[in-house]
Amino acid sequence: MKPLFLFLLAIISISTHGQTQSPDKEMDSIQVFSFDAFYAMVLQYHPIVQQADLLPQQAAQDLRLARGAFDPKLEGAWDFKDFNETEYFNLLDVSLKVPLWFPIDPKIGFERNTGTYLNQENFISDKTDNQQIYAGVSIPIGKGLFIDKRRATVRQALVMQEMAEAEQVKVINKILLKAVKDYWEWYLAYNNFVLMEQSIVLAQDIFDRTKMGFEYGEVAAMDTVQAKITLLTRITDMQQANIDRAKAALTLSNHLWNTDGAPLELAENLRPQNVPLSDFNAMAAEQLVTMARENHPEIQKLRLKNNSLQIERSLAKEMLKPQLDVGYYLLDQPLAPQNETNEVTFQDNYKIGVDFSFPIFLRKERAKLRKNSLKIDANQFKQEYTERKIVNAINAEYVNLINTGTILSQQQSMVDAYENLLDAERLNLQNGESDLFKINIQIEKLIKARSKLFKLRSSYQKSIAQLYWEAGVARLGIEEVK
Repeated sequence: MKPLFLFLLAIISISTHGQTQSPDKEMDSIQVFSFDAFYAMVLQYHPIVQQADLLPQQAAQDLRLARGAFDPKLEGAWDFKDFNETEYFNLLDVSLKVPLWFPIDPKIGFERNTGTYLNQENFISDKTDNQQIYAGVSIPIGKGLFIDKRRATVRQALVMQEMAEAEQVKVINKILLKAVKDYWEWYLAYNNFVLMEQSIVLAQDIFDRTKMGFEYGEVAAMDTVQAKITLLTRITDMQQANIDRAKAALTLSNHLWNTDGAPLELAENLRPQNVPLSDFNAMAAEQLVTMARENHPEIQKLRLKNNSLQIERSLAKEMLKPQLDVGYYLLDQPLAPQNETNEVTFQDNYKIGVDFSFPIFLRKERAKLRKNSLKIDANQFKQEYTERKIVNAINAEYVNLINTGTILSQQQSMVDAYENLLDAERLNLQNGESDLFKINIQIEKLIKARSKLFKLRSSYQKSIAQLYWEAGVARLGIEEVK
């Protein structure tokens, strides 16, 4: 029986050491789909990422819309009435209004009014052919002097543009986090499948040699039954691992798109890259917390929302003032309709007007101001809570990452120890001090240890991605900083 066991020992030695090799040793037709290549494809072609890129463009158009309130405006009005062959009136007024950021609205215009029954208010001397040129400004002295609705809208649009950029970062980071986790899930499923395939090869060899030993009378019948059960168990595990691999590949395909926007499927000849064991010490938790407080999209949005509310508050306070608008317009100065030039004088040939209004109780204005103050307080409370929540999430994930790294190192040591035990068991078998049952137990433990090692490596990389996401930072590539 010893010659058979020595031959079986050689099979076990070759197979188990083959499992320790890197997946890079697979057949040449298998190509590595690196994490960096996958990350770049997601960042460039993913439709949700491209959709997020539209947010700043939409905000830019909102800003453009708000600035439209300051566009120069050409106005014209013509009112004509003819009855019983009598021209009652013929009124023409054409003007150009140029709104400015400072609350001065310059306006220049031309009037021509004629008619038998013309209102005296619209009468223009026939010495100028019933034509008149006017130019002047309208200035709010009370309400609207320091801020008004149109200036507040532009300022809020500028804030919204920054908020759209923060929302863009938030959306993209969320997509990237999901994509990164799906990649490392695929890494885990793929390597488990390869591990199960290798274990079947080993179990099949053991079963075949055990069956041969039984036929030669060197192995008991129960040993063949045990080897058969082990083989069937490995086949079942491999089938389940293949299902998990296929699901993981399909899930990863959700993030793959080509330049034309067509969805892609992960090819069968692609495999994930191997992950070397590395310690994460690139950045302390305090640094991540500092970065989060300054740049986290959620905190940025709340901070910008506070800025927008402060603009609303300034406008609400401005509304407490009385409305007092003064308009002053020169008539036929310095140009007249007949191309005549006149000296500019502010005491003759002018039109002036004053508009005044003031609510006595100011209940609507005071209510708006108080409501705005409550919104600011509520936003401040939310900002403090969000910041605290983010800081705690960073610290918790950092602790999880450090602990996972420690467990990962221990698991690697455990795999090495199981390999040493299997070597020792093979030596005992060679000396006639072991049997097939003990060998199978050590192989089973080694397979489970390797499978857990793959899972820990996957969890470690996902934890790195989660940590940076909690800090509001997008992370590219495998973290291998020593």
